[in-house]
Amino acid sequence: MKDIFSNILSGFGPSSVLDILVVAFLIYKVLGFIRDSRAQQLVKGLVFLMVAFLLSDVLHLYVLNWILRGTMTVGLIAVIILFQPELRRGLERMGRGGIFGRSGQLDKSKAKKITDEFVEAVDAFSSTKTGALIVIEREVPLGDIAETGTILNAELTAETLGNIFYKGAPLHDGAVIIRDDRIYAAGCVLPLTTSLELSKDLGTRHRAAIGITENSDAVVLIVSEENGVISVARGGRLKRFLDSKELEKVLLNLYIDGETDEDSIGGKIKKVLGGMKDAE
Repeated sequence: MKDIFSNILSGFGPSSVLDILVVAFLIYKVLGFIRDSRAQQLVKGLVFLMVAFLLSDVLHLYVLNWILRGTMTVGLIAVIILFQPELRRGLERMGRGGIFGRSGQLDKSKAKKITDEFVEAVDAFSSTKTGALIVIEREVPLGDIAETGTILNAELTAETLGNIFYKGAPLHDGAVIIRDDRIYAAGCVLPLTTSLELSKDLGTRHRAAIGITENSDAVVLIVSEENGVISVARGGRLKRFLDSKELEKVLLNLYIDGETDEDSIGGKIKKVLGGMKDAE
């Protein structure tokens, strides 16, 4: 045993440490990406199949083992098909350097001004129960979505947003695309999510918000026309019942730090602690 450990340690150098750190980092990022996407349920199903395959081999269940072995043969193609949206998002994130974070955010004064305009507009929509769908473009371009509507390239103000989403306005039914600090397009059509896990109470506006965030890094603000509830969608997930303070915090984190509160370190710690509390 002593000789075994001696041989292992003799071959363990700086390159081995670097190798382990790189692999650990990649595994951490892959697990984090899976956890924050719909792929989580698919991964659970694949793990179940793997466990069943190993047990069938150990217990000599030959028919079941033969069936599962055949399934594993075409498993790679099946995984690519099933995980296509998640793989696309992951490759896009790698292409824009999202694995290591993002830089080049707006200065604080400009971010505060834009945030104030958003909060003022959304508060007004909520109080009057005016339906609104505002897509904030980030690093993934939404030019193809913008082409489904009308290009405005207008100044971002609460008044302009109010005019767009006024119930008698011709563009009020579609989504608004925000690019940088301007209203780039309005009256846009968004792809609907195909997720079956959503509440049946959510209408087309919320499903469209989730749909666009499943295929891009956009952040979407939604105001319900039925009850005036304010929601935020990002990464295929929906956070509902926000007040003006919470909305302001989300937007400031987004424009200054490039992340929402849930993506920040503090937000992740809260999420973990919340999961531990639920488990208890």
